[in-house]
Amino acid sequence: MNRSDFNEDYLVASPDYAGVMNQDVIPWLETIQQLRTVPGAGDAPLYTVSYPAEAPIATALIVHGFTENAFKYQELIHSLLRNGFCVVAWDQRGHGRSYRAEGIPDPSVTHVDAFDEYVEDMKILCSGILPGMPGPYVLFAHSMGGAIASLFLEQEPDLFSAAALCAPMIAPNTGGLPAFLSSAVCRTAILFGRGRRNPFFMKPYAGPEDFETSCATDAARFAWYDEVKASRPEFQNSVPSYGWVAQSVSVTRRILAPGAPESIRCPVLLSTADRDFSVLPGPQKAFISRVPKGQHLFVPGSRHEIYRSTNDVLFPWWHRILSFLKGAPD
Repeated sequence: MNRSDFNEDYLVASPDYAGVMNQDVIPWLETIQQLRTVPGAGDAPLYTVSYPAEAPIATALIVHGFTENAFKYQELIHSLLRNGFCVVAWDQRGHGRSYRAEGIPDPSVTHVDAFDEYVEDMKILCSGILPGMPGPYVLFAHSMGGAIASLFLEQEPDLFSAAALCAPMIAPNTGGLPAFLSSAVCRTAILFGRGRRNPFFMKPYAGPEDFETSCATDAARFAWYDEVKASRPEFQNSVPSYGWVAQSVSVTRRILAPGAPESIRCPVLLSTADRDFSVLPGPQKAFISRVPKGQHLFVPGSRHEIYRSTNDVLFPWWHRILSFLKGAPD
């Protein structure tokens, strides 16, 4: 490894981003990764991966977002490991290499019958894998993963010592359509047997995506994963089902239920993206203002995927995340 290719936190600083990822980061991670398939809720098989750190100070659990997978977080995983964190991640059901529900005509459509299945999967993974990893346990969750993590923290407040939520989906952006109307449209589609199909105005994956309309602001980071996605059919989730949309809209009232955010005991750092067209900032602020040890961080110059920002935005933001997670008590 050429140390000059990385910044102080071991994020890729080289202009040859793809080269460093493909020739240095990925091969190293593959030599130390430990793969398991774990039965989740309803015995659904979930692909999990864990990485040991040489001199561990904690274990970080990564909860990825909608249409993502654990592999997409290779750069952050590399940084966490080099900073002393063991790492555990998994592909959520309906994503990547994990269980896919039957009756979905296009593999790029992402479906879940009930949002609680995501939360139950997380509980099962935490109880089955984390006890064998060094403590304390900390959490990094993005977007949909942030909604899952929020519900988990409200229900299981004693496991994690700190949680960093990256643009969490406290409420999805329904494109100006009121949440109740979005829910009504989706539930009507479900009644007509279309719950596992994508909304007619959302197109399934059809090859390389457009950087200008993406959730990333760094062209090199976008291009690297876009090439990975194009070559890996199991990573080509791109649109929700009517059922998934109905579930995502209903999650907001549960996360913000009376007393729910107040029940979270660990410190939580919530990052809001500057230009986010995937989730709404208002509910994020409402949520974190009610978490007893909540901190809110607004990230200028970012889109929804803050972790795929340009170096001038990503490096200081991620350094703040690392410092926050390292401050977790034993």
